[in-house]
Amino acid sequence: MTAQPDVARRETPGAAVPPFRYTAALANEIEARWQDRWEAEGTFETPNPSGPLSDGETLDPAEKYYLMDMFPYPSGAGLHVGHPLGFIGTDVLGRFLRMTGRTVLHTMGFDAFGLPAEQYAVQTGTHPRTTTEANVERYRAQIRRLGLAHDKRRSVSTTDVEFYRWTQWIFLQIHGSWFDVAQDRARPITELETEFAAGTRALPDGRSWDALTRPEQDRVLDGHRLAYLADAPVNWCPALGTVLSNEEVTADGRSERGNFPVFRRNLRQWMMRITAYADRLADDLDGVDWPESVKAMQRNWIGRSQGASVRFGVAGSAAPIEVFTTRPDTLFGATYLVLAPEHPLVDAILPAAWPQPGTGEELDGRWTGGAETPADAVVGYRSVVASRSDLERQEARDKTGVFTGAWATNPVNGEPLPVFVADYVLMGYGTGAIMAVPGQDQRDWDFATVFGLPIKRTVQPPEDFDGEAYTGAGAAINSANSEVSLDGLGVDEAKSTIIAWLAERGDGEAVVQYKLRDWLFSRQRYWGEPFPVAYAAEGETDGGPSIPRALPDSDLPVLLPDVDEYAPKTFAPDDRDSAPESPLARAGEWVAFGEDLASDPERGWADYVRETNTMPQWAGSCWYHLRYLDPTNTERFVDPDVERFWLGPRPEVFGAGDPGGVDLYVGGVEHAVLHLLYARFWQKVMFDLGHVSSSEPFRRLFNQGYIQAWAYTDARGVYVPAEEVVEAEGGGFTWNGEPVSREYGKMGKSLRNVVTPDEMCATYGADTFRLYEMSTGPMEASRPWSTRDVVGSQRFLQRVWRLLVDEQDGSLRVSSAEPGDETLRLLHRTIDGVRTDFPALHYNTGAAKLIELSNHLTKTYPDGGCPRSVTEPLVLMLAPLCPHLAEELWSKLGHPTSLAYADFPVADASLLVEESVVYPIQVKGKVRSRITVPTTASEDEIRAAALADEKIAEILGGAEPKKVIVVPGRLVNVVP
Repeated sequence: MTAQPDVARRETPGAAVPPFRYTAALANEIEARWQDRWEAEGTFETPNPSGPLSDGETLDPAEKYYLMDMFPYPSGAGLHVGHPLGFIGTDVLGRFLRMTGRTVLHTMGFDAFGLPAEQYAVQTGTHPRTTTEANVERYRAQIRRLGLAHDKRRSVSTTDVEFYRWTQWIFLQIHGSWFDVAQDRARPITELETEFAAGTRALPDGRSWDALTRPEQDRVLDGHRLAYLADAPVNWCPALGTVLSNEEVTADGRSERGNFPVFRRNLRQWMMRITAYADRLADDLDGVDWPESVKAMQRNWIGRSQGASVRFGVAGSAAPIEVFTTRPDTLFGATYLVLAPEHPLVDAILPAAWPQPGTGEELDGRWTGGAETPADAVVGYRSVVASRSDLERQEARDKTGVFTGAWATNPVNGEPLPVFVADYVLMGYGTGAIMAVPGQDQRDWDFATVFGLPIKRTVQPPEDFDGEAYTGAGAAINSANSEVSLDGLGVDEAKSTIIAWLAERGDGEAVVQYKLRDWLFSRQRYWGEPFPVAYAAEGETDGGPSIPRALPDSDLPVLLPDVDEYAPKTFAPDDRDSAPESPLARAGEWVAFGEDLASDPERGWADYVRETNTMPQWAGSCWYHLRYLDPTNTERFVDPDVERFWLGPRPEVFGAGDPGGVDLYVGGVEHAVLHLLYARFWQKVMFDLGHVSSSEPFRRLFNQGYIQAWAYTDARGVYVPAEEVVEAEGGGFTWNGEPVSREYGKMGKSLRNVVTPDEMCATYGADTFRLYEMSTGPMEASRPWSTRDVVGSQRFLQRVWRLLVDEQDGSLRVSSAEPGDETLRLLHRTIDGVRTDFPALHYNTGAAKLIELSNHLTKTYPDGGCPRSVTEPLVLMLAPLCPHLAEELWSKLGHPTSLAYADFPVADASLLVEESVVYPIQVKGKVRSRITVPTTASEDEIRAAALADEKIAEILGGAEPKKVIVVPGRLVNVVP
């Protein structure tokens, strides 16, 4: 395999290239000219209903279509040929819809904040805004070269000051809200304060609102806000100096960027109370048109499950250990408890010393880990597991842990249960504590085996069961006390019985639990949106943690200041006790300020300090679909009428319960969970507060596949440039004369197998590249990249060009003659098929139909003179896939205006009806002949024609067949 030559220019040796052949050079010239014209004429600028319209023009909401791509992060590497797959796919659809009378809104923005730009700035000393803006311009140039029909006026970057001003404003709306469980919606926090003050809503401790100091009132309100501060377990990476999301940590517990150790520790962070919306986020998936696989991933991430909350009293502690379990029917089989190492109750229950012999409590030597005290054991164990990721902890086969020295009591039988800490229990699920039932859970069985703990079965396994823990259904056994018995009951009945008994005693109740955790929203980084909050410089009067104060709208945007050092403070990779320090903390003049804040009424004019963490990269992508609608509005994040026009529910089209949202959102399945979940959460809060009319951001979702390519590694396992690899004569591949190994996977810079769209456009032209990407397979499927195959798409476009243009003198070759019947019928079948394929995103089959038509026309009219009545529909059908070539041919056909809004051809239904049909004739299961009969032929006529066929008559040899079976429209089966 070698780098491909300029096949667009490849001709027979010694032959001159005709002066008007459709070559890459001509394609590039045509494409640049039409791109300039589209931009100069504003061809794809879509008006808003409240914006200026042409005389007599109106916008019909029934004809609008909001088409959107997941916007890219503008890396310095630019696009490779895998990136535009979805972009071209949405462009083809948008162009088709415009030609069928729809008002299409389609633009492209950039997700431009984030860690990569910040780290590049650290390495080069260049401000991240400088490099980010340069990368954005490069992406825009690459996208323009592909001929994407975007409304460029609507393009935004999350780093634009006017964009992140409204990101900050939305944060304040979330911070200024609480979730009313009774009404199942967000409400302004001022309404909650009014209810507390009026006494219509009671405080948890029974005091009156007026009896609280202002700081106490603020802390009560902060405990309800949808954006709040809390101590939370986070992934701390000392070498990077920042907290990382779970997605930025590998299964080995190291940072994805740099491969540094990551430690779990508690830090005070901004959180979003997304868990309040867990039910709506799960239930409302029924109302959106998304792939079922994505819905399943979201539901699994939310992880709604029904079970019971059980309270276990702890000797010497006022606070019980609360456990959520989906199998309360196995409670009699609990033989120990386990807390996550990060559980806040661990330190509270630690006794000063290990139980002494003779106290009645057995202490196995394996339980203490050799530590002198329970505190030493827990501290040592925490330091060991701090570097393990959640995934690593969950999947670890070897069970580890230490005894806390504390004992709990099983409420169903009074038995003492030792309380351990172990890393296989996570704070991110349930309560961070489990009742261990080793007879019914394999992980508990493994742990119990390691530590010599009792194992008791409480569900009867089948007679042929020979495993360890039995996790299936069965009758309850060994599950009775003097007040309640579960023995003999099935799982469901046993659950309801024990839950009722626990509730009656006050030891538990039925609850619904979720895997979903509140969203960690802080980052110790520079290149992100500043938080629009402040804290009293001198601290709070009650001595508690600083209370965040919302800045007024008039202070927005809170501008990201320039700093000399963009990097957060870093530490030795193994310094797990270090603490994060954001780069913004070094901007002293920016951090400290004085102002009279309405959110801090008791202080008056006072000194404040700003929040020095920044928002995560997710923030801008939660709402950019709204800003595209109204990107220059300085008074609102989006005009309500504009938002309602483009995103509002349309029950008359989509049925009752339509949530509204973007008509089609296209992107990779890698964003199936978090981005979509976070965007849905923000949308629902804004919907509850009355800022938007749609309760979902994206009505329909489509996941495109990936472009995959061969990659090659040398003897060291190092990737080598794929374009320099040569196929060896005796088989295999070499690079610089040395053998290399070949593997197949996703195209990427790290695999050194990148092919850029710039290369393809220069070598073949953008239209050829577009056609190749769209015709190699279904949009939803991943497909292989093969540069050598691109020439096939180019040759098809050259055939279309020759149908209309003389390659020697450039003159038009079409005629006014009428097409023959066969040509006319094929044309209308093609129109009908393409009209079906394009809106379904079946571009590969649509392209195949166009190729079939062009091949027919080339054979039928080899010397030119193809009828205009055929070539014009062909050009119009080609336009969504290959817009530059189509525009050029449309112009040559004498049309002075762009075809962007020309009417897409409509098939004549009468020409879709075949006058005859071909029947294959089977004898003994094999096709022996074929007959052509009129479509109106009866079964008897078809049977007679089959038996009269010479080949069939010869096979039968004059004998009467036993049966002749006619399958209408399909085949004839003769049984001799």
